[in-house]
Amino acid sequence: MFAELLREHPDLAGTVAKLVQDHEMIASILSRVAELADHAARSRGPALEAIGRELDGLAAIMESHFNYEERTISAALDGGIPATGWSELVFRFRDGAH
Repeated sequence: MFAELLREHPDLAGTVAKLVQDHEMIASILSRVAELADHAARSRGPALEAIGRELDGLAAIMESHFNYEERTISAALDGGIPATGWSELVFRFRDGAH
């Protein structure tokens, strides 16, 4: 979706770069949570607390990310993005098709 957004609104390049960076950070945290969950399944106590800390951090980042995204690109998205097939990639899980 970002590629299509940039084709229509090249002035959003800095904003999209920040959003991509956020997505990478979120993916990294989710990987860390998965690792911690695997470890926690074999133990108790501190391992579970570590998951809680990671999830608290993830929640803070996600809230900030969505607020920023809404403020910075919602007007461009409201204007519409040409249908080039990008939405099928983004929403392919919507109908349960994997």
